Amino acid sequence: MRLLLRWLINAISLLIVAHFVSGFHVDKFTSALLAAIVLGLLNSTIGLFLKILTFPLTILTLGFFLIVINAVVLKMAAAVTPGFRVDSWGAAIIGAIVLTIVSWLLHWLIGDQRRRERN
Repeated sequence: MRLLLRWLINAISLLIVAHFVSGFHVDKFTSALLAAIVLGLLNSTIGLFLKILTFPLTILTLGFFLIVINAVVLKMAAAVTPGFRVDSWGAAIIGAIVLTIVSWLLHWLIGDQRRRERN
């Protein structure tokens, strides 16, 4: 049940970001749901590999390079997901920042207890 809730929150986050960031487009809710699945899969595979590979650069930039990695994953997801597109790298970087903030805020509002249960 919690997985479905996280999936819905991530899809809603994508729709919110598409509303506020120019160059970031989600056609409909089903496209957002599919994009949320693709983003999750890419983040857990290629995104993890990129984060490990670029760890020294992430340290040097005090973590800001993670935004670039998230933008790369967003562009990759947009390339394979129908109804989801990111027009430019600028839109991808701004979208990555806004998506992180919106997703965090929605998870906090819903009271996602994933971190509390780990402790």
